[in-house]
Amino acid sequence: MEMEKTEGEIISRDRFTAPPPSQFIFSICSSIFRSITRKPTSTTPSSTMVNLQHIVSNLRSHRLRPNPRVSQITIFLLLRRKPSVLVVLLLRRKPSVADVCGDCYRRDRDRDRDRERDRERERDSERRNRDRERDEENKARERACLEKLAEQEREKELDAIKEQYLGSKKPKKRVIKPSDKFRFSFDWENTEDTSRDMNILYQNSHEARLLFGRGFRAGMDRREQKKLAAKNEKELRDKIRKKDGIEERPEEAAAQRLKEEAADIYDTFDMRVDRHWSEKKLEEMTERDWRIFREDFNISYKGSRIPRPMRSWVESKLSNELLKAVERAGYKTPSPIQMAAIPLGLQQRDVIGVAETGSGKTAAFVLPMLTYITRLPPISEENKAEGPYALVMAPTRELAQQIEDETNKFAHYLGIKVVSIVGGRPVTEQAFEISQGCEVFIATPGRLKDCLKNQYAVLNQCNYIVLDEADRMIDLGMEPEVVEVLDAMPSSNFKPENEDEELDEKRIYRTTYMFSATMPPAVERLARKYLRNPVVVTAGTAGKANDLITQHVIIVKESEKMHRLQELLDEVVDKKVIVFVNTKITADHVSKKLEKSGYRVTILRGGKSQEQRETSLEGFRTKRFNVLVATDVAGRGIDIPDVAHVINYDMPGKIDMYTHRIGRTGRAGKTGIASTFLTLHDTDVFYDLKQMLTQSNSHVPPELARHEASKFKPGSIPDRPPR
Repeated sequence: MEMEKTEGEIISRDRFTAPPPSQFIFSICSSIFRSITRKPTSTTPSSTMVNLQHIVSNLRSHRLRPNPRVSQITIFLLLRRKPSVLVVLLLRRKPSVADVCGDCYRRDRDRDRDRERDRERERDSERRNRDRERDEENKARERACLEKLAEQEREKELDAIKEQYLGSKKPKKRVIKPSDKFRFSFDWENTEDTSRDMNILYQNSHEARLLFGRGFRAGMDRREQKKLAAKNEKELRDKIRKKDGIEERPEEAAAQRLKEEAADIYDTFDMRVDRHWSEKKLEEMTERDWRIFREDFNISYKGSRIPRPMRSWVESKLSNELLKAVERAGYKTPSPIQMAAIPLGLQQRDVIGVAETGSGKTAAFVLPMLTYITRLPPISEENKAEGPYALVMAPTRELAQQIEDETNKFAHYLGIKVVSIVGGRPVTEQAFEISQGCEVFIATPGRLKDCLKNQYAVLNQCNYIVLDEADRMIDLGMEPEVVEVLDAMPSSNFKPENEDEELDEKRIYRTTYMFSATMPPAVERLARKYLRNPVVVTAGTAGKANDLITQHVIIVKESEKMHRLQELLDEVVDKKVIVFVNTKITADHVSKKLEKSGYRVTILRGGKSQEQRETSLEGFRTKRFNVLVATDVAGRGIDIPDVAHVINYDMPGKIDMYTHRIGRTGRAGKTGIASTFLTLHDTDVFYDLKQMLTQSNSHVPPELARHEASKFKPGSIPDRPPR
């Protein structure tokens, strides 16, 4: 009874909660096994049979009928060996799920149906969304097609309108000459090249690296090779250390850094040409370096036995007194024309200097001239009657006085006396200064001719002459005076005409310098007569404006000039402005108008006394006046510092004069602005002005570019009737 109670408690129907079929089978098997393996109360065989009968009764209590074909002996054996097979044999049939857990099964079935119904609804919703998106994409595609068709229709309509009013553009038919049509072509086409198929090397052809090793022998840059070798060695060592798990030691890192630094070192073995000339000493410079130096400063020579240009004042071979004067004048580095011309002047070579305006031509001939004078005995009572040692001629008084100031500045430590012989001052006063003796004359051709004619001055020992702004002197009709002065100089010490003949350094030769911003044929003719084997030095482009000057050309009517001039003057406020005009009358008219408008104006023109000119220039330099109205008297050579704006109220008749006018600004490395008023009366210079604006990358007004006169040089084609 105790056994039955225990078994009844194990699988009591009251405690049975209808587990799933798999769980139910497992429960039956475990109950049977525990009933068999439990230690029986008595050792009689009947105890085992009692247990079997209890199992059968338990099966009946669960509404399961035992299989009558299974004997109790079989049950007993299977319990010991395979209890899982016993359950199948005990049951007459496979138990129905509904018999075991009917209500539970129905609940699970209903739950599954609900889940399946929910899934079906989700699938329907997704399907509807996909259909909706597909419809929207189709509609968008249709709209895009309609818009594209509408755009094409609009383009066709515009093309039809253009064709109606402008005419259709018929494609030109290419005409092939019969000689070209039947000519045999020796060139290979890419499709005819079969080498790529034959050899794999041709499929990956090596392309030349055009800039690698430029300037090196055979294109091999040893420095780049050393850098690449150091890099490859570092990568290889890092790879080996990473593979072996070894860290880099400090001494190895230091050695690697030394190798990388050694790759950047320039030595003789690495061909020092890979350094820039500015990083080398004078004795390290090669022919290639000098070529790059000349290209950097746009210096060109024409002549034989040309010395090297100087790179700095220290390398110029000037005396200590002159170097001290240069430093005192504030000249930090020489300009390109000074770099090229000073070494030539120190060798007593005849020089023709062509340079841009504002490039420092004055110092380029004054410093060699002073060096030449220091080699001669000082002027004394015995030799002062023979005249000066050097002569500088300039076309205008203002330029001559400016050269005098520059010469006195550089001769500060030398004790050299300079006398200016220009018009506008009493001749007797200048004659007295000449009689006191001097080393240098600064003169204009007309006044110097008068002094020579009246025997106030002689040039018996003058062997050094400078013609500054030579082309301007020729343009002003001073060629006869210039020739007369040149003929008055000694002619026995000309240099030999054979350019290969060496010059005697101890002998004093006649030296001639000619400087100008342009080189017209008349000046060249003068140079061929009086110069011996000259060296033509060009710094920049002859006749070209300075690149630091911004040029503006304004097309106006004659009546609009004054209004536009006042607008420009209002923009510059208190900065210095030079207004150039062509005639004295226009200069007086413009200065009076501006003075009435409240501007601080002074005037510089011909017809004024020398004292009035000097007063005007001095007032403009000291900013007592900020506007200078001038004619071409101030157009050449005059150096007024800090001129911010040059305005051509009247366009000059020649483009050379335009170049000199605008050259009053943008000097000494500073920037400047040049504005020009252009009218239809200036058609003679339209072509040259357009060419100059194009060369200097300045804006060309459309009216000037389209004008007929700007397309052909005047006189190159016959006059044609206007269209």
